[in-house]
Amino acid sequence: MRFTQYYIPTLKENPSESELKSHALSLRAGLIRKVASGIYTYLPLGLRVLRKIENIVREEMDRAGAIELLLSVIQPSDLWQKSERWDQYGPEMFRLKDRSQRDFCLGPTHEELITYLAYLDIKSYKDLPVNLYQIQTKFRDEIRPRYGLLRAREFIMKDAYSFGKDQKDLDQAYQAMYEAYSKITERLGLEYLVVEADTGLIGGNFSHEFIILAEQGEEVLILCPSCHYSAKMEEAQFSFPDPGSEAQKDLKKVHTPGASTIEELAQQLKVSKQRIVKSLLLEGKDGQLYSFLVSGERELDTDLASKLVDSRLTLVNQDKVKDIPLGYLGPVGAKEGIKFYADRSLQEKSNFIIGANIKDYHYINANLERDFKVDGWGNFTYPVEGDLCYKCGTPLEFKKGIEIGHIFKLGTKYSKKLDANFLDEQGQRIPFQMGCYGIGVSRIMSAAIEQLSDEDGIIWPDSIAPFEVEIITINMDDPQMVEVAENLYSQLDGIGIDVIYDDRNIRAGIKFKDAALIGIPIVIIVGKKSIQEHKVEVEFRGSRQKQEIPISDLPPFIDQYKKTN
Repeated sequence: MRFTQYYIPTLKENPSESELKSHALSLRAGLIRKVASGIYTYLPLGLRVLRKIENIVREEMDRAGAIELLLSVIQPSDLWQKSERWDQYGPEMFRLKDRSQRDFCLGPTHEELITYLAYLDIKSYKDLPVNLYQIQTKFRDEIRPRYGLLRAREFIMKDAYSFGKDQKDLDQAYQAMYEAYSKITERLGLEYLVVEADTGLIGGNFSHEFIILAEQGEEVLILCPSCHYSAKMEEAQFSFPDPGSEAQKDLKKVHTPGASTIEELAQQLKVSKQRIVKSLLLEGKDGQLYSFLVSGERELDTDLASKLVDSRLTLVNQDKVKDIPLGYLGPVGAKEGIKFYADRSLQEKSNFIIGANIKDYHYINANLERDFKVDGWGNFTYPVEGDLCYKCGTPLEFKKGIEIGHIFKLGTKYSKKLDANFLDEQGQRIPFQMGCYGIGVSRIMSAAIEQLSDEDGIIWPDSIAPFEVEIITINMDDPQMVEVAENLYSQLDGIGIDVIYDDRNIRAGIKFKDAALIGIPIVIIVGKKSIQEHKVEVEFRGSRQKQEIPISDLPPFIDQYKKTN
């Protein structure tokens, strides 16, 4: 491909709308263009990357025994009503009516539709197991589309669905997809982790997420460097470090004017956040008030707190409880009717600081049992630096990442509700054991840029780079240089190298900047030495290393590099 005959509209500056470097570089390198909030057009370079990602995904799905099909984007509401997800999905679902006023949606996912297909066509245990997949556009009306392709309203996804006759079939399909996803991420050339995850709206009882590591990732991960346990922050299991022993001191009320936050209180009393216990007030569905006692450096996980008391909890603001000073709430002398629960991280602590239930006052040297009691204990906070692996006791490490894949064991969640049954060996009609397996094709493109880029631009892995090689001619007005470049272009193209030739008659500096921005793995520079010494300079985008190669050796050199990378 010649640069002058291609469409690569690069930008010099970061667009003001971009928030993450992957978003900025996708726009600057001419991969995408914004159509509306969370909706993008894929330009030729971006489409080439997407197609290469799709090919890797497709090859591994086929190798794992999955069969490709293509389901409709528009789905009738009656299937979603049957699965009880039409209302559950909420405003994220794009809904529409046809001319007869029948309800439809643009598919955010396809569990209902694929289950209906199985209901129609899979009748006997002899037809099982089967795994069907597609690569298609999905639609979700994100409340706040952001980060470019990482949280878009229209995105490309591979979703697979397995159907089996029993748990053994499901376990085997799940393991096959786990291995296929691992191979996909390895072939992408990206550093990743696999973590146990929550099943969310998709449902089921078991799932794993595949996370690409990235400094600006939206997911916080914990991992143990010793036993390699890993999990998302929300699902992490961990133990607490020993706080050490300290003799109990006398309880004392102190004046703390204006110190209604942990930061203000720690600064005013000149203590660490670990010595402070905050009392967070939440309300259940029935109006019951709960206060959760949490160490000052920790954050409350409201989902875990809700599970502990078996009620969906929401934070209470000051307007709702005018007689309770929220910044100074505490369990000593608290208003009757509030139930107090303490995080287990406090069990071995003593002499901590709590609110005195009076504006501008706190207690110091408060101790459980002696000064107050709680209604219950629980684990309802996220891990922090210094917490330990619950398996081996090693201090945990924290990393950030981007979810690109999620696999689920659905069981009979959808097959039961949609009457998708088959005849077993005894002639009984029983529901399919199902699994579903999604991977974000367009998310992978952005995740790769987040992990592999620098101040000059993208550093594509060889496996998904839009082109493998770029040829740059220093001086397009020199006919000898142009002849060398043209010959190299023909030779490399002839042996199947994915090559782009920058044949623009512009300053070489602009060509170099665009090459670094676009991130082609290998750049071949044709200059004076190409005429005088019959050599070209080869620069590798990732390492920035340069190497002089005789022109006659270049095609086999590139071919060998391609085979070994």
